Order: sequence, then structure tokens, then C-alpha cells
Amino acid sequence: MRKIRVGIAGVGFIGPAHIEALRRLPGIEVVSILHPDADEAKAKAQQLGVEKYYSDFDQQIANDQLDSIHICTPNFLHYEMTKKALDAGLHVVCEKPLATTIEEADELVALADKTGLVNAVHFNIRYYPLIRQMKAMREKGELGEVFSVMGSYLQDWLFYNTDYNWRLEPDQSGESRAIADIGSHLLDALEYITGLKVTAVMADFNTVHKTRKKPLKPIETYSGKLLKAEDYADVPINTEDYASVLLRFDNGHKGVVTVSQVSAGRKNQLKLEIAGSKQNLHWNSESPNDLWIGRRDEANRVLMRDPSLFHPEAAGLISFPGGHNEGFPDTSKQLFKEVYAAIAAGNQPDNPLYPTFRDGRRELILCERILESNRTERWVESGL
Repeated sequence: MRKIRVGIAGVGFIGPAHIEALRRLPGIEVVSILHPDADEAKAKAQQLGVEKYYSDFDQQIANDQLDSIHICTPNFLHYEMTKKALDAGLHVVCEKPLATTIEEADELVALADKTGLVNAVHFNIRYYPLIRQMKAMREKGELGEVFSVMGSYLQDWLFYNTDYNWRLEPDQSGESRAIADIGSHLLDALEYITGLKVTAVMADFNTVHKTRKKPLKPIETYSGKLLKAEDYADVPINTEDYASVLLRFDNGHKGVVTVSQVSAGRKNQLKLEIAGSKQNLHWNSESPNDLWIGRRDEANRVLMRDPSLFHPEAAGLISFPGGHNEGFPDTSKQLFKEVYAAIAAGNQPDNPLYPTFRDGRRELILCERILESNRTERWVESGL
């Protein structure tokens, strides 16, 4: 049986994570990678054990009879690359954000619909088994009416003013950083679990480091490397290190989220708490195999990640028995398992389980509304 042939565009932090996850699924072959520097492309290919490498995206998608492409490049390249891939007849998995403007996202959604090609956005947080378990519990009435939602996503990889990455540059990443980068994951997860839609936002941003020291040599995301003083240049920063956003939902109730990339000791902690009329649910991505369940008149309990204890809808995201922990790398594997089942079938399902370009456009619109709220210091309707 012919394997599905995949190309990976971008091999910084997340591209290799995609490759590792894809290699854990049967019937898929990672054929090529892309890096803008030809020498780096060759070195990365050798490091990752991939046969083909390119420094030109047009050549990558034209050669090797690819079936699909994963867009793992800086944000400003997502729209152009995704459009070219769809025009070339390739199925596409795109990192978030789908694009840097709503107009670009609209065009990509329309083009994907027209072609019928499989399209997905890498909102992998949905694929922690306990996230889907919470969704199933809500759908089965175990949570009750959602009273409030509280969430945070905290990191420390930009804690020092010497920490630097292309995400700090608006011409590469867009006008928002913390909200667009990690806040989009948090908001997507909250709407996914609760089934609610954000109808209005009130945001407040803060840029802790108004000036950062940009390295004159490349440093990969999360590498933790430091250079000498003469290897840096001072650069003004105008995207947010921190943001808090009040939320209004379509059931009339409220919520709040906080994101920060300057919280020392928080490496990659997404926390959410959903208060319902029957019980309360609390989950922490740095302890992803436990779900705290709070009750008013009974003892609280902790549900472990165990397929024998889960609803069937969530048990399918678990590959190992209870006590055999799974985490971040498994989320991509489980997402890609659903995406590549659709690719094997040859077209986008009517109601796919995985996040699509439409979900990517929704988060882009929410991000734009949050930016507007911070600028104008007022509530802004989402229009969604």
C-alpha cells in the first residue's frame, strides 16, 4: 500500500515535533523539509533523518509527489505558503495563526472549501485526553450549566530582556504576540470544552521589556542559549509580554483569561477552571494526566487519564493504559491521526473532529477584537 507522502515547511521548534508525531503513525512518510538557508536545510535533513531538503518552497511542493504539507514557518509566511499548497492540490496542516489578517484567512477558508482538500490548524491542546473528556462530560450533562470560565497560559521563555525570537517582530508574527501565540490555544480550548462562544472581550496588555537585546546570531526557540554582550543589538518592543482579557459568553455568563511569556518558572503551563451548576473542573497542562473535579456536597476527586475510566469519545485519544503517562508529543500524534484518516479518504469530512481553517479564522478574529479592545480600552463585540 502506498504511503502518504508529507513535506514539512519550517524546522525550528515545532517542525521537528510534527515530524516525530507523524513517524509514530502508520502509512505516513516524511519525504522532505524546508529551511530558507540551503546549508541549514541540508544539516537539518541529516539531523532529522529526512532524505530530501529544500530552501525554496515552490520547488518543495512541485517535487516528490507530495500528498500533504505542514506549514511550520514564521506567521507571515502561512498565508502565501498555504495558498500555494492548496493551488497545487496538497492537503494542508498549518500552524496557528492561519494568517496574519482576517482577509487572508477568509480567502484560505474559501479556497479550502472550493478544493475540498483536507485542511487543519494545529490547535493540539484539544488533543490532551482530559480536554476531550471534559468536553464529553459537558455534552452528557455532567457539568451542568457553565457559570464561569477561568484560564491562564504562562511561560518564561521571554523572561529576560536578552531572550529573543522572530515572534517579537510584528512584520513576521503580527501585531499580537502573547495572545496570538499562546492565548489562541487557550481560547480555542475553552470554547471547545464548554461549547460556548465568546461574544465580547475587554483586554489589557503590558509590555514588560520595552527594549530587548536582539542577538546578532540565530537562537532557536526554547534553546536557552546566551551570547556575549557584543553579540546583541537593542530593539524596541511593541507587542505584549502579558495580557488579561475579560470574556462574555453567549449563555450570558462570564470568564477571564491571562497569558504571560515572562512568568519565571512557568515553562509551558496552561490552566483552566470551568465552574458548572453541578461540578467544577480544573486541569493543568504541566500535570496533564489528572483532572480535579470539585463538588459542593461530596468529596472532591481526581480523575486519572485511564481509557477504562473515560467516556468513549475521549478514550480514543489514549494509546496506553492508565499509569503510563502521555503528554505534549502525544497531542500532535492524536490530532494527525484524525487528519490523516481524512487524507486517506481523500477529502475534508463535513464535520471533522479536528480543528480546521474555519477554527483558525475564528481565533484570528477573536485576536483582532482583543487587540482593538486593548487599544480603545473598552468592551468590543466579537461579531461571531
